[in-house]
Amino acid sequence: MLRRMVLAGFITAVILVIHLSGAGQYLTLDNIKKHQTALEHLVKNQYGLSVALYVTAYIVSTAAAIPGALILTLVGGFLFHTFPGVIYVNIGATTGATLSFFICRYIFVDIIQGRYTGYLAKFNSEISENGYLYLLFVRLVPVFPFFMINAVSGLTRISWITFVWTTAIGILPGSIVYTFAGNQIGTIASTKDILSPHVVLAFLLLGLLALTPLAVKKIRAAIRLNHYGLKE
Repeated sequence: MLRRMVLAGFITAVILVIHLSGAGQYLTLDNIKKHQTALEHLVKNQYGLSVALYVTAYIVSTAAAIPGALILTLVGGFLFHTFPGVIYVNIGATTGATLSFFICRYIFVDIIQGRYTGYLAKFNSEISENGYLYLLFVRLVPVFPFFMINAVSGLTRISWITFVWTTAIGILPGSIVYTFAGNQIGTIASTKDILSPHVVLAFLLLGLLALTPLAVKKIRAAIRLNHYGLKE
C-alpha cells in the first residue's frame, strides 16, 4: 500500500510538472507554422532522431493528459507525410494512451471499484461483455476527448489488451485523415477546417457501424425475453 502511494505521488508530481512547464502551449497550429522551416530541416538532416523525438513527444503528452492529440497528428503528416506518418502517430498515441490507462488503473481503480461495488456491478458486467464495442465507438468518433477516454477506461474492469487493440484500430481512420491533412498544414487556418460536418458525419457512421453487433445482440435478447415472457 505504501509503495503504491509513493508511486502515485511520484507520477502525479511528474504530470503536474509537465503541465506547469507550459509544454501544452507549444501544441498550437500557429506555433507549428512558426517553426515549420526548422522542423523540416531537422527531419531532412536527422530523420531517425526526428522520429524518436516525435513519437516520444506524442507518448509523453498523451500519458500526461495534455490536450493536443489533433495537432500532434497533423504534425506527423506534415513532417513524415501520410505514410509512414500514420504509423508513427499510431505508435505514439496507442503507447501514450496505454500508459495513461495503466496510471489511472493502478492509482484509482481499486478505490473507485471498491467504494461503489454495488453500483458498478451491472456496469462491469456490460463492459466485460461488450466493452470493446463501446471503446471502438468512442475512438472512431472524434468528438470524445482522447485523454478522457484513456482515464475513464482505466477505471473500468476492461482488459488492457482489449484497450490496446481497440485504441490502435479505432484511431486509425482519424489518424489517416489528419496526417493527410497535415501535408497541407500551411493552408490550414484552424482545426475546424478539417473537422467539417461531412467528416464528422463519416466518423459518426463508422462509430455506429462498430455498435451494430451490440444493437443486434440487444434486439435479439429483447425478442427472446419477450417470446418466453409471452409463453409463460
